Amino acid sequence: MKKLIAVGALLTCLGAPAMAGGEGWTSDFEAAKKQAADGKMDLLIDFTGSDWCGWCIKLNDEVFSKDAFKSGVKDKFVLVELDFPRDDSKLTPETKAQNEALQKKFNVQGFPTIVLADAEGRPYATTGYKEGGAEKYVEQLDELKQRHVKRDEAFKKAKSLEGVEKAKVLLGAIDAMELPDEMAAAFYGDVIEQIKKSDPKDETGYAKKQDQKGQLDKIGEKTMEFLRNQDFDGALAYLDEAVEAAELEAELKQQALSMKILILANQGKLGDAIKMVDEIKALAPDSELAEQLTGFRGRLEEAQKQQQEAQTQPPTEEAKPAEKPATDEPKPADKPATAE
Repeated sequence: MKKLIAVGALLTCLGAPAMAGGEGWTSDFEAAKKQAADGKMDLLIDFTGSDWCGWCIKLNDEVFSKDAFKSGVKDKFVLVELDFPRDDSKLTPETKAQNEALQKKFNVQGFPTIVLADAEGRPYATTGYKEGGAEKYVEQLDELKQRHVKRDEAFKKAKSLEGVEKAKVLLGAIDAMELPDEMAAAFYGDVIEQIKKSDPKDETGYAKKQDQKGQLDKIGEKTMEFLRNQDFDGALAYLDEAVEAAELEAELKQQALSMKILILANQGKLGDAIKMVDEIKALAPDSELAEQLTGFRGRLEEAQKQQQEAQTQPPTEEAKPAEKPATDEPKPADKPATAE
């Protein structure tokens, strides 16, 4: 009997895909939910590209593979790895289909994305790669786990309330989780409907905010049409006109106009891009995007410096044009470098 058990365990191991996170991880989402429910734990879901995503590999090497992480999350989280490797031969067809469906359901756009969810699979926080090692990462997870507690407390409190007060409590619970809008809509649609129903006059401003976000999405989609047609000047003109017409709130206006920075930078107009960074930051200096733009401004300045040095550098002998062309044949253009 012991030999049969041992052989069975070996076959199970051989048949299961190797987890990039190592021992203690599972790729079976439904089994993970059951395990979490039975053990009264939450889910830590790692959307990763194990064989190509540099930040995913760093997160695994610096955090997930460390004993401090393993002991820190024990009895708190069931670890779920949803891998999107370039070499997908390591995944079974069932696992591949499951992962693609969950990526769509959670609306994951980049890797690594770490989703913390309850045993039913409802997310309450997201994060990604963080510097500082395993100990600090576990500390962050413990802090984020409190959002689950506060969410449930708010939902319970809302049951005893009516009208705008109920809407405010529910809206506070949604906002406190800081989930991407698409993820919140996918998993908390019933709560969002309760907010709208409880606040028909939109005293919370929630309906107005959602409408403006819808306008922002349309502006982004239209801008992408210009860019696909290589009409950069048309995109810049459209953004100015559309953002003014939409009358977006400051932070949403920042998000819309930030597309101008990338367009100007890609046109080589780095000075204009830097000025645009400053203008956009001034709209809402304390926003998260304003903080991110500070670092991006530094990179633009460095690129501008390199651009100016290249423009002022005297041409080398090789670069000087010949007095007369060697032949009447036109020279072929240099092959453009591909972006890595």
